[in-house]
Amino acid sequence: MELSDGLLLQVSSGEQWCSRWKHPVEESDRSTSPSVLRSVASSWKDGLLNRKRPFVGRCCYSCTPQSWEQLFNPSIPSLGLRNVIYINETHTRQRGWLARRLSYVLFVTERDVHKDMFTRNVVDNVLNSSRVETAILKSAADVESVKPGYEYKAVNKVKQKARNVLQEMVANISPAFIRLTGWVLLRLFNGFFWSIQIHKGQLEMVKKAATEQNVPMIFLPVHKSHIDYLLITLILFCHNIKAPHIAAGNNLSIPVLSVLIRKLGGFFIRRRMEETEDGKKDVLYRSLLHSYVEELMKQQQFLEVYLEGTRSRSGKPSTARAGMLSIVVDTLCTGAIGDVLVVPVGISYDRIIEGNYNSEQLGKPKKNESWWGIACGVFRMLRKNYGCVRVDFNQPFSLKEYLDTQRNRHLPPPLSLENTLMPTIISEQPELFEGQEEEQADRELPEEIYRRQLINNLAKHVLFTANKSSSIMSTHIVACLLLYRHRQGVVLSKLVEDFFNMKEEILSRDFDLGFSGNSEDVVMRALHLLENCINVTSSSSGNGEFTIAPGQTVPALFELNFYSNCLFHVFISDAVIACSILSLQRELKLESNSHNLNEDPYVFPLGQERLIRKAAGLAHFLINEVAVAPPCQTIYQVFHDAVTRLIQYGVLYVAEEDQEELSPSPAEEPWPKKFSEPLSWRSDEEDEDSDFGEEQRDRYLKVSTSAEHQEFFLFLQRLLSPVLEAYSGAAIFVHSLSEPMSESDFTQKLFRYLLTRTERGVAAYGESATHYLVKNTVKTFKELGVLKERKEDKVTTLELSSTFIPQANRNKLLQYILGFSLL
Repeated sequence: MELSDGLLLQVSSGEQWCSRWKHPVEESDRSTSPSVLRSVASSWKDGLLNRKRPFVGRCCYSCTPQSWEQLFNPSIPSLGLRNVIYINETHTRQRGWLARRLSYVLFVTERDVHKDMFTRNVVDNVLNSSRVETAILKSAADVESVKPGYEYKAVNKVKQKARNVLQEMVANISPAFIRLTGWVLLRLFNGFFWSIQIHKGQLEMVKKAATEQNVPMIFLPVHKSHIDYLLITLILFCHNIKAPHIAAGNNLSIPVLSVLIRKLGGFFIRRRMEETEDGKKDVLYRSLLHSYVEELMKQQQFLEVYLEGTRSRSGKPSTARAGMLSIVVDTLCTGAIGDVLVVPVGISYDRIIEGNYNSEQLGKPKKNESWWGIACGVFRMLRKNYGCVRVDFNQPFSLKEYLDTQRNRHLPPPLSLENTLMPTIISEQPELFEGQEEEQADRELPEEIYRRQLINNLAKHVLFTANKSSSIMSTHIVACLLLYRHRQGVVLSKLVEDFFNMKEEILSRDFDLGFSGNSEDVVMRALHLLENCINVTSSSSGNGEFTIAPGQTVPALFELNFYSNCLFHVFISDAVIACSILSLQRELKLESNSHNLNEDPYVFPLGQERLIRKAAGLAHFLINEVAVAPPCQTIYQVFHDAVTRLIQYGVLYVAEEDQEELSPSPAEEPWPKKFSEPLSWRSDEEDEDSDFGEEQRDRYLKVSTSAEHQEFFLFLQRLLSPVLEAYSGAAIFVHSLSEPMSESDFTQKLFRYLLTRTERGVAAYGESATHYLVKNTVKTFKELGVLKERKEDKVTTLELSSTFIPQANRNKLLQYILGFSLL
């Protein structure tokens, strides 16, 4: 059947395709585009994203208020979007027939390749630094085979080793190669992407910071795909911004390719830079890397670092690794440089060029990079289309300002998952008892621990900000709807309707979208991109409608879950509240049964404080899955906002008529802020003058019983269901751990157990068996104190802790998890 705007969907023998818009029209050209005129004509129904689109990427006002005011003006959000890979003669200084034919060549040659991006005497400066010289002397002294009187030769030998290591590490930028690569990428990306969109206002702030503030800049993107490196460099090159030096893993250091990467600004670092082959700290390598990064910043170079260390295999951000960031912070703190501007970067793909990570999610080891693998990947890319890409550059903020702000705040020690949740799980005490946490909050941290936590908080904050600014793509919404609202299938018209509603939900929460246009057309394009993991059948009613359902194979579920997880952070706080309501309703039903009352759990008023404490406990339990809030914000405020939002939507309502009759239970005393946070969400002045506590803390809530609200409530609970199913499956599996087992064996057996449950249809959510979820459950159970680890001869073994050896306590762990789960 033929749909509007020339999009075609044909379902025949499992095939489907759609015509595509090669170059989305820029806002300045909309008046001359017939397709856009048709879209505008129907905008009363579908909404104009231009008017509603929020401007994402502002820096944190709480941590960097001065940076918040700089570089931004009210006209920046109205600058709109631009497709980077759409080049014509208007983007060059020339006009005419020849200029149209050579527009890409002219555009590339007219870009400003800054001379100051090339380093001077970097190798000699690094080797002559005091840090490296000290490390060389120490390394030479540690060599046991050095005979008396031959120390000088040992030092020279270590110096030569240091020079060789450094030469293998450093970048060697070539302006000619950058121009050539820019042209090649523009042509290639036009072949397999519909568009690469950036917000001109965001780039305006970055460009202004790069030209007006004479300090180095560090870009910290999320890591979704191998081409993330190329995207950032290409976008900056196209906007005459100095190309950054990129920290790349040494797994990419293969012959010929390593030379090309260095010419583009890449420098290679070890994946585990702290240890040598014998497990000892490599002082020499660490000092070389530290001095090299310091030298780059002294020469006002820009850096690009991926905090996650590797590409996300789940669609959600991986745990931040702060090793490289600590070098930048130390360089600033020693006074070697005056300041650094930090730029978090969000990247979103309709479909990643890797296709999926199913082989790794099925437990297969990651393949090492090779020329053959690269060639096959490029050939595969040229045969397919991967939709749209959106790159969001956040507002640059001063690292010096951030550190100064943090020093003026009390930084409590990190909370122990075991100390925080164990009493709740084992002793069934109220969530988040306050004794130990408040006592810890009053203690001053030793200097080194304070430094590490400060840097870790910075890394978490940046990664949270970058992920929050990442735009939501059409494939993310369609995958999420198919998995968690229409798992049994849905007709196309209903899918389009729900797509439009979710799009509005996302925009109302101040997240941006990486697409525009009529919802029906956008859904068709998304279905085309996800064709390998969905099933399309003709409707049995004979009305010409088609039914779309998620594929039921394990690879199909894994792939859809990857794209669905890309909007996990949009609804996570609401989803935690929804699952906590479910748990609290069950508790209240048990309490009512003890008083011989048979009431529907939906009629029970829920104490808001008890609900938020339960939600905080669940969020802490799932801390390895997703970050609910940045380190500078209280969990209380996040969940209070979520409750308020659900009240505004009508999913919850305040049971005012019941408040006088109900007396608070001991667990519902005023909020004690068990999670000690470095900063309250309100200022001290607001704390003194506000009567927030009197108005809000004693509220009782009820869940709406309307079908529409129940459907949304169920959707929120389903979002967390695969995660909770993985954790409950792991809680069942630990019953079989009767003797110590190596961590690798335990992880592999747990994975096989969860995968078998999926293959046999025991698991309700097949995506609960992904390998990344398995690794997270093992990590969480170790932090919770369920599993105790011992290291012997470089092998980590796991065994049940003494607390969980009794079967009763293992059952309590399982019941705690199941309490939040849909049955």
